Amino acid sequence: MSGSIPFYQKHHRHYDRSYRSSDMESTMSRYQSSSRFSAGRSRFSADSSRSALSTSRGLEWPSLPGLEESRLSPLPKRPKPTYLAVDRENHVIGYVVPIFRGSEEYASGCSETQAMGRDTAQVARREISTADLGMEQMSRREAIRETANRISINKRIHEQEQHFRRMNEDSLMHSPEFVIKPRSHTVWEKQCVRLHCTVSGWPDPRVVWYKNNVPIDPLCSAGKYKLESNYNVHSLEINRCDFDDTAQYRVSAMNSKGELSAFASVVVKRFKGDIDESLPAPRKGPVSEYGINFQTHIVDKFGVSFGREGETMSLGCTVIISPTLNRYQPEIQWYRDGILLSPTKWYQMSWSGDRATLTLVHLNKEDEGLYTLRITTKSGYETHSAYLFVRDAEAEVEGAPAAPLDVRGLDANKDYIIVTWKQPAADGGNSILGYFVDRCEVGTNHWVQCNETPVKFARFPVTNLVEGRSFAFRVRAVNSCGMSYPSRVSEPVAAMDPADRARMRGTSAPWTGQIIVTEEEPAESIVPARPRELQVTEATKNYVVLSWRPPGEKSLEGLMYYVEKCVSGTDDWQRVNTEIPVKSPRFALFDLAEGRSYSFRVRCCNSAGVGEPSDPTEATTVGDKLDIPAAPGKVVPTRNTDTSVVVSWEASQNANELVGYYIECSIEGSSVWEPCNNKPVNVTRFICHGLTTGERYIFRVRAVNAAGLSNFSPESEAVEVKAAIASPTPPYGITVLECVRDSMVLAWKQPTSVGGADITGYFVDYREVVDGAPGQWHEANIRAVSERAYRVSDLLENKKYQFQVRAANMAGVGIPSLPSDTFLCEEWTIAAPGPPHDLEIREVRSDSVALLWKPPVYQGRDPVNGFYIDVKEAEASDEAWRSVNTKATDKTFFKVKNLTEGHDYVFRVRAQNQAGVGKSSEVTEPIKAVTKPGTKEIVVDVDDDGIISLNFECGEITPDSKFVWSKNYKEISESPRVAVETKGNKSKAVFSCPAEEDVGIYSCHVTHTDGASSSYTLSPEELKRLLQISHDHKFPIIPLKTDLAVEMQEKGRVRFWLQAEMSGNGKIDYVFNDNGISQGEKYKMNFDKNTGIIEMIMESLTPADEGTYTFRLQDGKATNQSSLVLIGDVFKGLQKESEFQRKEWFRKQGPHFIEFLGYEVTPECCVLLKCKVGNMKKETTAVWYKDGKEIKSDNNLGFTEGVLKLEIAQISKKDSGVYEVVLKDDRGKDTSKLNLTEQGFKDLMNEVFSFIANSSTPLKITSTENGIRLYTFVGYYNDLLQVTWHYKDSAIAFSDRIKSGVVGEQLWLQITEPTEKDTGTYAIEFNDGKGGLRRSVELSGQAYDDAFAEFQRLKAAAIAERSRARVAGGLPDVVTIQEGKALNLTCNISGDPVPVVTWLKNDKEITSDEHCILKFESGKFASFTITGVNTSDSGKYSILVKNKYGTESGDFTSSHFLFPPCHCALGLLEDQAPSRGPTLSLYLCNLHVFSCLQLQAVALISEATENQAHRQ
Repeated sequence: MSGSIPFYQKHHRHYDRSYRSSDMESTMSRYQSSSRFSAGRSRFSADSSRSALSTSRGLEWPSLPGLEESRLSPLPKRPKPTYLAVDRENHVIGYVVPIFRGSEEYASGCSETQAMGRDTAQVARREISTADLGMEQMSRREAIRETANRISINKRIHEQEQHFRRMNEDSLMHSPEFVIKPRSHTVWEKQCVRLHCTVSGWPDPRVVWYKNNVPIDPLCSAGKYKLESNYNVHSLEINRCDFDDTAQYRVSAMNSKGELSAFASVVVKRFKGDIDESLPAPRKGPVSEYGINFQTHIVDKFGVSFGREGETMSLGCTVIISPTLNRYQPEIQWYRDGILLSPTKWYQMSWSGDRATLTLVHLNKEDEGLYTLRITTKSGYETHSAYLFVRDAEAEVEGAPAAPLDVRGLDANKDYIIVTWKQPAADGGNSILGYFVDRCEVGTNHWVQCNETPVKFARFPVTNLVEGRSFAFRVRAVNSCGMSYPSRVSEPVAAMDPADRARMRGTSAPWTGQIIVTEEEPAESIVPARPRELQVTEATKNYVVLSWRPPGEKSLEGLMYYVEKCVSGTDDWQRVNTEIPVKSPRFALFDLAEGRSYSFRVRCCNSAGVGEPSDPTEATTVGDKLDIPAAPGKVVPTRNTDTSVVVSWEASQNANELVGYYIECSIEGSSVWEPCNNKPVNVTRFICHGLTTGERYIFRVRAVNAAGLSNFSPESEAVEVKAAIASPTPPYGITVLECVRDSMVLAWKQPTSVGGADITGYFVDYREVVDGAPGQWHEANIRAVSERAYRVSDLLENKKYQFQVRAANMAGVGIPSLPSDTFLCEEWTIAAPGPPHDLEIREVRSDSVALLWKPPVYQGRDPVNGFYIDVKEAEASDEAWRSVNTKATDKTFFKVKNLTEGHDYVFRVRAQNQAGVGKSSEVTEPIKAVTKPGTKEIVVDVDDDGIISLNFECGEITPDSKFVWSKNYKEISESPRVAVETKGNKSKAVFSCPAEEDVGIYSCHVTHTDGASSSYTLSPEELKRLLQISHDHKFPIIPLKTDLAVEMQEKGRVRFWLQAEMSGNGKIDYVFNDNGISQGEKYKMNFDKNTGIIEMIMESLTPADEGTYTFRLQDGKATNQSSLVLIGDVFKGLQKESEFQRKEWFRKQGPHFIEFLGYEVTPECCVLLKCKVGNMKKETTAVWYKDGKEIKSDNNLGFTEGVLKLEIAQISKKDSGVYEVVLKDDRGKDTSKLNLTEQGFKDLMNEVFSFIANSSTPLKITSTENGIRLYTFVGYYNDLLQVTWHYKDSAIAFSDRIKSGVVGEQLWLQITEPTEKDTGTYAIEFNDGKGGLRRSVELSGQAYDDAFAEFQRLKAAAIAERSRARVAGGLPDVVTIQEGKALNLTCNISGDPVPVVTWLKNDKEITSDEHCILKFESGKFASFTITGVNTSDSGKYSILVKNKYGTESGDFTSSHFLFPPCHCALGLLEDQAPSRGPTLSLYLCNLHVFSCLQLQAVALISEATENQAHRQ
């Protein structure tokens, strides 16, 4: 290893600094800028031959100029220097060793090797003078002491911070925090590396590891990664590292309170043997990746955006970085109003490899501002900015104000927090009455309103808080209309003493020098001095805030303060905080009387006692001292773009604690004001976006502070929204069109931007170029030229010249163009013509463009006789040029067709004469073949007077736009044949007397637009058509909307009518069979002037009315007529319909049917016969009949809301028949019948069946002990219902094994003893006469296996239940018998196979002997006999029967007794036991009237025993 150089001292093409984490970059940048790095480099550059490392490697270290002057800064010297690593918040997360110390840039800063450190130290000591050396040593000692103290204090701060976090109750719910962050590593190939971190947070955070922002999935790379999480310690282990593992790793911890990430880099070193001799020389300037200078381009940029509260919006840009390096990621930063944003629940940032996106999850007005994307590489950075406007959400109540914004906890102490906010810009049209403040304890969702009455001041002290708890706040505004939405919730604020909070907050990064001392050794038995500089920092009518400085003693440990108040004019001092002394030099007092004056003083106290009071403050009157700011001054709007205006104003005078300004705008002439910004701006200049182009706006401004909103400023002057005028950009593309001995004709292209005004002319300059050295510029023209071509005269032959052109408009002369190429002034003698020039593209569409040009200035030997047009795609090579026209055109315009939509094209033109085709013109700029939205075309129109005109409308017109009409692309000036009229955004060309000489291509283009243009070809055929239309308009006819028609009206009236477009002065003649008819009893005429309806009504038709009817119309010079022929069958049918309608009218004069009798099937499958009747009265009767027999009234008949009903609950065949309803009263009678026989009844039942089928449930599978059953339920079952069961699309033939049936509303199919052959698709089909309904189920696969298994189980269970061993006849519970008697019990046994019988006494098996005889006969009867009962036979007896299907037992208890010699009788009693069957019991009764009847008792006992056995 001593003969090779480590990898990190080599220049490897796969290795770059992009793998470093941002923490390591920060450390290395500080390391490079440190004096040790500079001094080290100086020492190496002074004497490279003395470097042991360079000598051993044979490497010559070049001197680095400029580093010798680097000033040495003291840093502690250690054998192995380490450097603090910090995160983005400058919190110390550990120590890291720089991993790139071996490169040439960092070799001088490497002190890993002691030999190198000694050599470099010797070189440095020789080069530094004695005075400088002493100064350096002194500064080094100071730096060592300062650094050691800083590290020690930071360690103590960190430990105490962790202790307070653990002890603080609020830590129960907090966002994730990294106690120990992952550390960067440098390892060799094939080694393992382990990254670990410790995370705290509650709820427990979810931890995800990322590699180059891609989540790591251990399952995707088996054995490569290993993730572990134990006791909040999370680790990522990378097994056998290879070079691809060199990356930036990120660990993200997330819970419901937030998300936090930490970064670490892993660098995998690869051994490469000896050093490469081709190492590059040290680079000067910014250090880039391997000497590569990155070029960053931001494209596809986000623009000015508008959102609304509650919406989600994304801002993004596409970033192109060249050259492209794999796995290289630039630093992406987002800013709002210059403040760096970090990922939170409100902001989500992503990088997809080429696009940076910022997503604002839930927009609030706090999100409004100027957003900037900053892309940083090692070669520099690029930025892009645009403003985001956030509009107010729609109010819940109309007229309610907008929500307040920017709610914060301004000042916090043990029992109060002062909440501040900003007033909204919109008050809903009514003044805001005040604000309500809500609080919510962190960890809960319970919001509590803090103030009972609204407060107007934008600050409010929230009191009665629990010390140590954290709270979030929100604010709502209220006016006379209602309440606003609540503001965005503030960040949590802990209610604790500021001194405690300072001790828990910790310290900043060590190198900032900001150290907070948390503890000191207390000074014993010293009473503290008086506080200093007591003052009232804030006073309102709700509270007063005091602040002071502690006494000057060194020790402040245990120091607390008492605050005292005194009413002005008295000496009565009262202690305010007797119970709760404060620890911080700041305190807020509440409950002071408004309007009264107070003085205040403060005392210090500690364990030694209470000190002297401070000097009292001056008298302070309790009240709002902060005044509403004065109105801003003059408002000046300035044109900016076509949708924005720059508004400037004079600041409010003497405004205290100014928050910012709100700007409002209104269209001139209206009284509606809209806010331009919903977040106050603290400048006096603002760009108002989102305005309507061409409208005139006025503006006003008002200031805002905590006291409220000021009055509005004076309204500004009206300004029109359009782009500001600026001088044009430089022309470009200067070419030579002709050259003679002393002059040249130049041409150039129009500037890309005209600056918002027409170009008034161009100025040309020229200069002579001698031997490549240009001379002074000279003006070629004093007066501006309007054409884009100019002849420069007075040149010298065979001299070289350069030219530049400047454009001018009303704003002034623009900057000159870049100098042209160098041209030689010599006369052209070529035979072919020169290039055409001034190419222009118009009428861009998705498949065509119109190309215009001017002929060449240089004609060649012969005149130009034609042109060729070439085209190619913009990105194609020069070989892709193709000619559009195979035959030369003599026009100076051409329409190029057959383009591909969306492709970019370029064009050029070549001229030809007799000598041939000349040089091509300059190529046009690329143009995309696409029809822009809103594009209009020229429309031809012929008015009522027959005048023909061409009309063009432009939607994107500007105030400076002009319509330019051309014929054959030559502008139409004052022509007697065509007159141009323009009004607003519409223009038309009117033909005075159209003739053949007007044939041609008419075009119109609009200046100051994005190429709005169109053309119309007036061909001879089109002209002929237009002339015909013009003639029809000059000699018009009355247009008919409808021809003459006839219709039937009520009572059989016949109406003849038509509708025409006539004025009120029109005249109508009514004609029948060429004879005029007039108003009378038979004919009624009418003309509605509003609708143009002309009608004639006849009461009835007779045979004499057959013929032709004509209406003749006349309106001024316009005429028309329409006829209707009513003869033959047409007339007879109309006459018959008239008579029928007349009869219907008379029928409806009495009770009648509006809707005749019909039926309806209800969801309950009931049939409802109903009809709708009208013109009923109390005397009207309605009688129902079936088959001519009256249906008696019962509950099935009903009449509600003019509908007669008859309900048939359960319809069957007996309900078929003819139903009739008769309505009758003194005005007449009406009848309606319904035939429900044969086909009618069949149709009815089919509808019932359809309801039943639709109510059926899906076909299901179940199992029984006999087989598998398929079933479905219906809502109602009818005996006439026809269903068909199918198996594999075939009807099932039922048998003893396959049966179907109905149980209640269940329809089932039973498959007994199923087999594999029974698998398949089963279906039940309900027949309803239409298409039926089929429900199917698949009995195969897993469904069949499960059903078959369940069937086998049920079958086996049934068999086991039937065949298991059991005691069929019960045994008595208790048997009592006289001693010496015989006991015989018998029970029935069942079971298959025959059970095994065992008798037990007191749970012990007994065997048959002479005393106890046990028998089991015929496999059914088991008997138990004791020949002579004695005392030993008493006990519990059991019979146990058992076979393979089960076991059962029966128990009884036996006892005996002795008869007394006399005075006893024996009774026998049978009782029915509840569980064991009959029980035999013997009872002894002492009867004084009987003598000893022992023989009779024995006989009775024997008989009872025999009867009991027989019954069992």
